[in-house]
Amino acid sequence: MSGSDAGAATRSGRGRVTLLTISIGALAFLALLAFGLTRNPQTLPSVLIEEPAAPFRLETLAGGDSLGLEDFRGRVVLLNFWASWCIPCRAEHEVLLRASRTYPPDRFAVLGVLYQDTPENGRRFMSELGGDWPSVVDAQTRTAIDYGVYGVPESFFLTQGGMIAYKQVGPVTWPLVRSTVDSLLAAWPDATGDSAWTEPLETAPVSGGETSGESR
Repeated sequence: MSGSDAGAATRSGRGRVTLLTISIGALAFLALLAFGLTRNPQTLPSVLIEEPAAPFRLETLAGGDSLGLEDFRGRVVLLNFWASWCIPCRAEHEVLLRASRTYPPDRFAVLGVLYQDTPENGRRFMSELGGDWPSVVDAQTRTAIDYGVYGVPESFFLTQGGMIAYKQVGPVTWPLVRSTVDSLLAAWPDATGDSAWTEPLETAPVSGGETSGESR
């Protein structure tokens, strides 16, 4: 075999090896992608479950005041991260309305956290869709970071003792809210006020940013 023929054969062999390597890599990527598409992101576990809820104190959407988790001690809390630009947030809003009207306010509360949005847009959203539960403005997204939020809506169900019992990625449904809240309330049927809290949640400084708006 001449030198030119040997060189051509070597290049051809290398080309086949390279093509085979690319093909194997592509198949592996497609397999991983297919596996990922079969996973329900709403069921992914959170390292925060059964951990104390991160304390915060933020300006209310109504402005002129602040709210923190310690203001809801002794109650089951549905902590809902939302935004006016979020289409799924609109879809779940009716569920939040129903929850706020179903359970007694001394035992259950919805608390919204406005995420990457302006108070003006937030109060316009609430004016349009209704609801009188409070919201706070996470102007610098520090609270969202503390809770590991990477999109909206995301909700956390907090026990009367201030622990995270469940995390929902995506819009909540009424069956989910009903079953979760009912079981959390049943865990401490006589819990009221400070008696349900093992220790007070520490307050955090109010974040900066715009403070005007109404409650969500």
